[in-house]
Amino acid sequence: MQSFDIAIVGGGMVGLALARALKDTGLRIAIVEGTTPSKDLSGDPDIRVSALSRASEMILKNLGAWEAIAKHRNAPYQAMEVWEQDSFARIEFSASQMSQPNLGHIVENRVIQLALLEQVGQQSNVTLFMPHRCQSMAIGESEVWTTLDNGQSFTSKLIVGADGANSWVRKQQDIPLTHWDYGHSALVANITTEDHHAKVARQVFTSQGPLAFLPMNEDNLCSIVWSTEPTRAEKLAKMSDAEFNKALTAEFDSRLGLCQVQSERRVFPLTMRYARDFVTERVALVGDAAHTIHPLAGQGVNLGLLDAASLAQELKKLWHEGKDVGRKRHLREYERWRKAEAAKMIAAMQGFKDLFEGDNPAKKMIRGIGMSLVGQLPGAKQEIMSRALGMRGRLPELAKSLVSQD
Repeated sequence: MQSFDIAIVGGGMVGLALARALKDTGLRIAIVEGTTPSKDLSGDPDIRVSALSRASEMILKNLGAWEAIAKHRNAPYQAMEVWEQDSFARIEFSASQMSQPNLGHIVENRVIQLALLEQVGQQSNVTLFMPHRCQSMAIGESEVWTTLDNGQSFTSKLIVGADGANSWVRKQQDIPLTHWDYGHSALVANITTEDHHAKVARQVFTSQGPLAFLPMNEDNLCSIVWSTEPTRAEKLAKMSDAEFNKALTAEFDSRLGLCQVQSERRVFPLTMRYARDFVTERVALVGDAAHTIHPLAGQGVNLGLLDAASLAQELKKLWHEGKDVGRKRHLREYERWRKAEAAKMIAAMQGFKDLFEGDNPAKKMIRGIGMSLVGQLPGAKQEIMSRALGMRGRLPELAKSLVSQD
């Protein structure tokens, strides 16, 4: 039976980032991932994309993955426009106002995963079990016994759930969730527009929910995230291309001319989840296994990458001090740190969603006045953008500045 210090369940972006962040330690790491991602990036872009913040960019640079990401359809955006349909509520942000080269990058999730996988594959302290799934886990006093679907077994001092919103690890531990249904589903697709997107991310709030256009690497190509009532989302997904194009163009106020869908359309239910415990004895949760939020500001993957960098920082500290990396009491600092940051983001997203819900005329007027004030008050826009860029709050070292790769 093989023996490891850390077993990471989930070889997506967050799980791989955690493993890569532990590259300079003597910690023996196992990664269990159920599917092997296709390495062929020659076809059309995937519909699952992320808006990477400056903090995430810094983490990925420090992990040696950014160079590969930059080569594959990486799309930096220079500005952001947010407005409300049938209202004067409107606000704009630009990179030049922040003295920044851009406001972030739109990147396909698979591109990020493959770039990290390439780096992790070079680590002598990592063993990949891919494609395999966990069958069972049993927690003892000093280690966790894990059995895979092929009958293989191994032990580890700590098991990390990086296995997404429906985390198997979290369920095995019966960790309770605070959760609520946002009452929306998100339809995602790639579309082309008649007019150039000019590297501007745009979001319109309608009476039926927000619609975001994220600029991709081609001048007329965008990824859309259309949040609306679930039955309407399913109806939109099943429409003919011509009907869908018409509905999308109208919903977006024809801001970029005629829209034409270029990919499949997929619908995802939107649920807020917040695990009561991010850490139990010999178990830690990161990313969507610990929390999921509304995609309003595209902060989900950024929160997850910060979780990975923060947990790695705490594990490195424990390793240097010769302490047991699986003890709950040793991981309390990580839990306090990341629970606080996730709670702030969940509250902010809920407040934002509540603010723009409903089309009561008085509420619309308040929204318009509020957005105008934010645009005019000194420092208000900068504060909002600093948070969106991931330049506020308590950051792990990997997110702050470039560290030596020696």
